[in-house]
Amino acid sequence: MSQVEVEQKSYQMPPKDGFTVAHFLAVADVERSLRFYEKVFGGRILSRGDKSGAPGYLQIANTWLIVNPWGGPTPDKPTVTIVPPDPNKVSSFMNIRVADIKECYELWRSRGAEFITEPKDKYGETRCYIRDPDGYIIEVGQSKPEFTYG
Repeated sequence: MSQVEVEQKSYQMPPKDGFTVAHFLAVADVERSLRFYEKVFGGRILSRGDKSGAPGYLQIANTWLIVNPWGGPTPDKPTVTIVPPDPNKVSSFMNIRVADIKECYELWRSRGAEFITEPKDKYGETRCYIRDPDGYIIEVGQSKPEFTYG
């Protein structure tokens, strides 16, 4: 198995004890987003959602994504509206660390990922960014061997 093809472990969602962290993405089209993350990153779709607005769930490596259409306030968040992202203004993004950025760049590009640039050196790493179908950015980075965190 190549370094890119990470074995999908069976983490529990929902957890049977403790807790699991998932990243929530507000999307225009749940099925389109599920297909993107499945195709590009080898994600495992667990639920496709439904027409009444239930979200889709998928697992990518050791993380979970919840994809759900944007929308207005709900009883549990009465003053909050979930809006589509502005592709040029970002307050958070997914960060993927890889063992071989050149291999990932070529593989994920061949699977339809649209990179903003090719991998570039930055501080103690080489990194680049992908845009998903809704404009969210995903950082892909490889640490340099001589760089240590902390």
